[in-house]
Amino acid sequence: MKFETAASPNPIDRMRLVGKPVDRIDGPLKTTGSAPYAFERSDVAPGAVYGHIVGAAIAKGRIVRMEIGDAEKAPGVLAVVTAVNAGKLGIGDFVRAPALGGPDVAHYHQAIALVVAESLEQARAAASLLIVEYDRDEGAFDLALSQGTDRTSPMAPDQSRGDFASAFAAAPVKVDQLYTTPDQSHMMMEPYATIAAWSENRLTVWTSVQTVDWGRRDLAKILGIPKDSIRISTPYVGGGFGGKASAMSDVVLASLGARAAGRPVKVALPRPLMANNTVHRPATIQRVRIGADRDGRILAIGHETRSGNLPGHFFTEPATIQTPSLYAGDNRFTQARLSILDLPEGSSMRAPGEATGMMALEVAMDELAEQLDMDPVELRIRNDAQVHPGDGKRPFSSRKLVEALRTGAERFGWASRNRRPGAVRDGAWMIGMGVASAIRGARTRDSGARVILDADGIVTVETDMTDIGTGSYTIIAQTAAEMMGVDLDKVVVRLGDSDYPVTVGSVGQRGAASVSSAVYAACLKLREAVLLALGFPASEAEFAEGFVNAGGKRIALDQATRNGPLTGEDKVEFGTTLSQQYAQETFGAHFVEVAVHSLTGEVRGRRMLAVCAAGRILNPKTARSQVIGAMTMGVGAALTEELAVDKRFGFFVNHDLASYEVPVHADIPHQDVIFLEEHDPTVSPTKVKGIGELGLSGVAAAVANAIYNAAGVRVRDYPITLDKYLQQLGRSDAAAEART
Repeated sequence: MKFETAASPNPIDRMRLVGKPVDRIDGPLKTTGSAPYAFERSDVAPGAVYGHIVGAAIAKGRIVRMEIGDAEKAPGVLAVVTAVNAGKLGIGDFVRAPALGGPDVAHYHQAIALVVAESLEQARAAASLLIVEYDRDEGAFDLALSQGTDRTSPMAPDQSRGDFASAFAAAPVKVDQLYTTPDQSHMMMEPYATIAAWSENRLTVWTSVQTVDWGRRDLAKILGIPKDSIRISTPYVGGGFGGKASAMSDVVLASLGARAAGRPVKVALPRPLMANNTVHRPATIQRVRIGADRDGRILAIGHETRSGNLPGHFFTEPATIQTPSLYAGDNRFTQARLSILDLPEGSSMRAPGEATGMMALEVAMDELAEQLDMDPVELRIRNDAQVHPGDGKRPFSSRKLVEALRTGAERFGWASRNRRPGAVRDGAWMIGMGVASAIRGARTRDSGARVILDADGIVTVETDMTDIGTGSYTIIAQTAAEMMGVDLDKVVVRLGDSDYPVTVGSVGQRGAASVSSAVYAACLKLREAVLLALGFPASEAEFAEGFVNAGGKRIALDQATRNGPLTGEDKVEFGTTLSQQYAQETFGAHFVEVAVHSLTGEVRGRRMLAVCAAGRILNPKTARSQVIGAMTMGVGAALTEELAVDKRFGFFVNHDLASYEVPVHADIPHQDVIFLEEHDPTVSPTKVKGIGELGLSGVAAAVANAIYNAAGVRVRDYPITLDKYLQQLGRSDAAAEART
C-alpha cells in the first residue's frame, strides 16, 4: 500500500491490545537463557570450527611482510585467510573501510588475517605465530589539530535563513561558546558474532545485525556475489545502538574463513578488538551562537560543528541536525565540516546528531537563560515554533514541546528550584536541577510483512525486522492481534530472516512506525482473504475475540481456512506528500536532579524524568524500557563515556569494559517516564512515530545544567570529569558558601 495521505479510521484505533503494557513475549526465552544468539547457534551448523581475527598493530601504513607458515602448521589449523589469498573484496555502503586490510592499513586493529582452527584456543594460539612487519606512516589523530583538512559532507549540508551575522551582532544578549564531545563506543552487551556456512554457491550467515537487508546488500558487495545467494538469520540481537547496522568484520571474515576451510566457521570479536576494529561515534567540536532580545526571544541562532573520519569517508556526526527545527528565530544558520583523521571509522550511534548536538545547544540555552535572568523552562517555551523555523513554511504535524516542558516541570517540582548555583544543600552535598528539550526526527522507510492464518486460528507474522532488545516481537504481535481480533496467545512472530519480507530494520528510530505499518497493511490483506473465504462483505465486518461479525452472523476466524491456510502480504511505501507538507518530529523534555559533593566534587544523580511526545505508544512498558535505557546512556555521555585517543599512535586506548566506563545500576537514580497522548496520522497508518532515540536526546545537557545549578561549575568539554572542574569548584563562591 502507498501511504501518502492521513490514515482513515482503521481497526487498530480500537486499542484493545495496542497501547497496553504487555509483557515481552520473548521475555521468558531471554530470562531463561533459551533465546539463541548468533554465536550460540551450534545446532544450525554442525561441525563448525572457529576463527580468530588478527588486528593491525599500526594505525596507518602498510604491511611489508607477513609470514603465515608457522600458523598454518600449528595444531588444528585449517586455514589462514589474508588479503593475499582472500580474493578481490569490495566495499559496502554502511562501512567504507576495507574489512580485510593489506597491504595498506587504514586504521588500528583493522583485520589483517583470520586464523581458522578446530578450536578457539587453537586458532588464537596459532594467530600468535604470525610474523607481521609494517611500514608505519604519520597519521592525523587529533580533531583539534585537523582543521586544515575540513570539507563539506553530503550528510550534513549547510542551511541558512535570514541574515544571521547582522542579527547576531545587533542582539542585546548573546551566547558564543565552544563545546566538545568525545569519541564514544557502542559497547553493546553482545559482541559482534557470526556463524557462516557455504552450500555450493549459497552462503548462510547466522549473525548479529540490526538491519537484515543492509547486511545482505553490503556482504554481497564485499564478497562480489549476488545478493540473492546470501541468507541472513538474526532472530535475537543483544544490543547494537547503530554499531551493528550492517555487515561488520565478523560477518565478512567468517564468510571468507568458511569458504577457505570448507567448514562452517564461528567468529566473535573479542571485546578489546571491538572499539578499534569496528565503528564508533566521532568526536565533535561545536560552536553555538545565540542572540536574543531582552525578553528572551531568539533573534539569531548559529550552530557549527566539526567531526572527523577516514580519508574518502563521508559520514559526519551531524550535530547541527536538530538546530533548524527546535527553536524559533528568523535569522539562523548551521554548518557541518568533516576533517580527515586516521582513527577507526566513524559512523552512526544512537541518535546520531541529536545526541551530541543537544549536548551543546541545550547548554547554550541555559547559558542564555542565565544572562537573561530567566527561568530555563520559560526561555524554551517562549521560543516555541509551530511552523518549522528552518524553512518558515511547513507546520509541524504535531509538536508538544511546550506541553512536555510544562508537564515535566510540574511533575518534577521545578518551581522549587533555586536559580542561584550552590544555594541548595543536603549536608555536604550541593543539590541542583537541570532541564533540556528533546527532539528526534519521526522518520519512516518502506517495509513489508507477511501474515498467515492457519487451521488452528494461529496468526503467524513474518518479517525481516530485528529485535535488538527493544520489544519488536511484542509490538508486532500486539499490532497483528489488534488487526485480526485475536488474543496474543494466538499470534506467532518470526523475525530477522532475509527469507521474510524486507523492512527498514532496527535503526534510526524508524522501526516501530515502519514495521507496525507493514504488519497493519499485511493484516488488511489477510482480512480481505478471510472475508472472501467466508462470503462476508468487507464494509460490514468486525474482527473481534477470534470471530468475524457481519450481516448478523458470527463465524469463528479459523473457519476461513477450511480450504487451507490464508496469507496476506503487503509493503508500505511511504510517499513524500505528507513529509513535504508537514515537519515531522518527536519532542520531549528531560529533567535531572544531581548532588555534587562540596569537598570532593563527586557527582551523584538523584532523580530523572523524561516526558515524551512520540505518536501512538504501542506498548508503554517496552517503550519505557527504551527510554530509561536511553536516559542511562545520556548519563554516561555526560559523566563517563570517552574513547581515549593515543594521539601518538592513533588508537583508542580504553577498548574494553574495564576502562570504557558505562553507567551501572549503582550510578543511576530513580527514573520516571511520561508519555503524552499523541496520535499523528501524517507519519504512519498506525499513527506511530518512534521513541528509542528521543529518550537520549538532551539527557547529557540536562545533567550538565543540573551540575551547574548545584555547584556553579560550567564544563563544556564532555565528559564532565573531576579533573575539569575541581579547581573551578574550589574557586566558586557558591561552593565556598556551601562549605560554611
